[in-house]
This record gives sequence, structure tokens and C-alpha cells, in this order.
Amino acid sequence: MTAHGYDEGRLDLPFVGIATFAKSRWIEDWSTIDADVAVLGAPFDFGTQWRAGARFGPRAIREASTLFSFGHAGAYDHEDDVTYLDGVRIVDVGDADIVHTDTIRSHAAIEAGVRAILAAGALPVVLGGDHSINIPCIDAFSNEEPIHLIQIDAHLDFVDERHGVRNGHGNPMRRAAEKPWVTGLTQLGIRNVSSTAKEGYDAARAMGSDILSVRQFRKLGVDGVLARVPAGRRYYLTIDIDGFDPSIAPGTGTPSHGGFVYYEILELIAGLATRGPIVGIDLVEVAPDYDHTGTTAILAAQLLLNTIGRIFAARR
Repeated sequence: MTAHGYDEGRLDLPFVGIATFAKSRWIEDWSTIDADVAVLGAPFDFGTQWRAGARFGPRAIREASTLFSFGHAGAYDHEDDVTYLDGVRIVDVGDADIVHTDTIRSHAAIEAGVRAILAAGALPVVLGGDHSINIPCIDAFSNEEPIHLIQIDAHLDFVDERHGVRNGHGNPMRRAAEKPWVTGLTQLGIRNVSSTAKEGYDAARAMGSDILSVRQFRKLGVDGVLARVPAGRRYYLTIDIDGFDPSIAPGTGTPSHGGFVYYEILELIAGLATRGPIVGIDLVEVAPDYDHTGTTAILAAQLLLNTIGRIFAARR
């Protein structure tokens, strides 16, 4: 018998072992990343304006992702007749270091992590954290080819400055639009009472944003929405979990009723992956303490793994 008790190897059930993302290999030294996908935690939530707690999002998403770790030889989808994730090398590079109350140093550590992943030629998948972590993620693409930003969110996040704050979770899309390597934004799911005033919507459209609510999205349908996204661009995907309806994603700091359901966004992402390469992803605002069922984190993990699968199936 082996040290673990079985000659034939370990079953390694979801509740056994260390909860890396999808039970993938952990890489401590970022200079040694050799993978197709590298998952980075960004447990920063100092940018929140109401309920905090998204600093625990990366841990919750990782733990939830172990539910889907049985797909050692890929995950077969009978509807598409495709085995997703087959041969896709995923590693978990741990978390960027966070310095309490210090946004500048914390964001810099997140940016360094994303830059290390890009330098290794891997797809960065960043687990937030509040939505301000998108700022250092986008900054890390400064030496890359231009990107078009696709945002799934209840809120526009296009505030320029409020009481001197420019890097909170209400600012990231404004900061992205200012970057010369961001060619435009598609902002989907924006609805209800928002933290951004009309002037912010006007500024967003003037700076290259296409903004659709959930109702407008549904009226157009997935194909109609995809037709509005510039084809053949390099896409960066930023997913705020509050873009989904709180009936399926209650574990977030700023829930907003009237949100998306799972298959709407999965079908959008599947279509997006065939329209152009998706070169970066962050998923933010999972705050597990507001959802003791774990449903929100499971939704996040399931969506990310299916997204990764569709990205690499489209590449093949």
C-alpha cells in the first residue's frame, strides 16, 4: 500500500485535500508558471461602499470548485457533444498579497500576479475581491495587444471620482476606459437604481461604451447582443456576480433584483469565445458570508470552469 493507503492511487473526492481551484496544481513561484490557465486570488475588498466580505471570495470559489474536480479527462457536454477542459492545463498560483488598508500596495501586488501569468503565456483568471481589483488586472495588460472589455454587472462602475476616491469598486470601468490599450467596453446587465449618475452614462457612451440592461439583453437575444460586440477583438471578461439575479447569487455586497440567469451568460460567453480570443478573466464580488448555502460560490466556480472549457474548445 502507498502512504495514502491504496495501491491504485487516490480517489481524491471533492471534500478531501487542499482546496486549490478545481484541485489543480499549486504554483508558489510565479516565475515557474507553465500552464494554459493560471488562477490568481485577489482577496481585496477595501473598495466596497456597502457590505464588505468579498475578501473571502477566492477561498469560497476555490472550495466550491472542488465539486467539479472529477473531470480529470475533461467534462463531456452531451448537448454540445464536446468534452470540455480535455487537456487544458490549469494551475493555481495562490493569492496576491494584500496589505490591510493600503489600496496602492495591494493593487500593485495583484497587477504583479497578472503580469507574471501573462509573461508565462497563460490565461489569467482572477478571483476577487471587490470590483476594484479589475483596475490592476487591466493595468497588467499595458504591454499586451489592445483589448475590448466585456462587463457582466448590475452596476455601471463608471464613477470618475467621489470624495477623492478613484480606485474603489465604483470606478473600475472608468479607469479601464481611460487606458489606450482598451479599445471599447460592452457593459451588460446594468439596471435599477445605480451608483452612477446620468452624467456617468453619458461619459461612458462618449468614451466608447455600449450599455445594455438585462431587459434590453433579453429583447435582443444572445445572438443580437453578440452582433453588437466588435468581432475579432481580444476580449477581456469581467464578471461581477451581482450581474446575476440574487435569487441564485445572494452572496454579494450589492445585490440587485432583475438579474441574469446562468444559461444566458454561459451562452453569451460561448458565443464570445468563437467571435474572438478571450485573453483575461476576473470574477468579483462573491461575499460568501451572505450565502450560507454556498450557492453563489458554486455558481461562480461552475461558470468559470465552463468558460475556460469553451475558450479552449474555441481555440482548438
